Amino acid sequence: MIGALHLRTALIFAAAVVATLASTAVPVSAADDDHSKVMGSVHVEPGQHTDDASTVNGSVEIGANAVVKKATTVNGNVTLREHSAAAEVDTVNGAAELEKGARVAGNVSLVNGHISLDEGADVLGRLTNVNGAIQLRAAHVGGGIETTTGEVDIGPNSRVEGGILVREDKSWFSWFSFGSPTIPRVVIGPGAVVKGTLRFEREVKLYVSDRATIGPVEGATVNKFSGEHP
Repeated sequence: MIGALHLRTALIFAAAVVATLASTAVPVSAADDDHSKVMGSVHVEPGQHTDDASTVNGSVEIGANAVVKKATTVNGNVTLREHSAAAEVDTVNGAAELEKGARVAGNVSLVNGHISLDEGADVLGRLTNVNGAIQLRAAHVGGGIETTTGEVDIGPNSRVEGGILVREDKSWFSWFSFGSPTIPRVVIGPGAVVKGTLRFEREVKLYVSDRATIGPVEGATVNKFSGEHP
């Protein structure tokens, strides 16, 4: 699982992939698959059904109501427009955004980038990254959330099954940090539900609305708040 990789290792791997593909690339012709590229962005038209949408050094955009298998990239963002669907989303050095009603049947996995799920977005698998914020707005995650250094914002009326895991930061540069390390914030908003264990292997600031429902907490102290934000 990509969320379990150290950031350093994943970035080295990504750089090697980019270098290898760039050195072997041939010019893209009209006969090439527009949804699978070595360099450049990929766009799947609204309502279109296709196989994988993938690229290196470019972004992937899945149009509204379109359906793909995997949406993957290195050094680029992945965006699922309203009510589009994918089986899986992966990116290294890029963000992932699921707009209103977008759906991923499997996992959403990032290494270095933020993840945002808009109202009604649904990830049936696990939502993971190493570094970057995770934000849900009245969205659903079925397989739990995992991060290492990213902040987590489970917005109002969102629902998460499978708990939350914030892993210990074992990356090499964490050993040489100067001053006080940044402490991630984890916020569970009003009306939100998190089923399963909330486990923290590193220090976090955990804020839970007095109108939220959560499972057992390990490794952190719950700070209750009222209103919309802590």
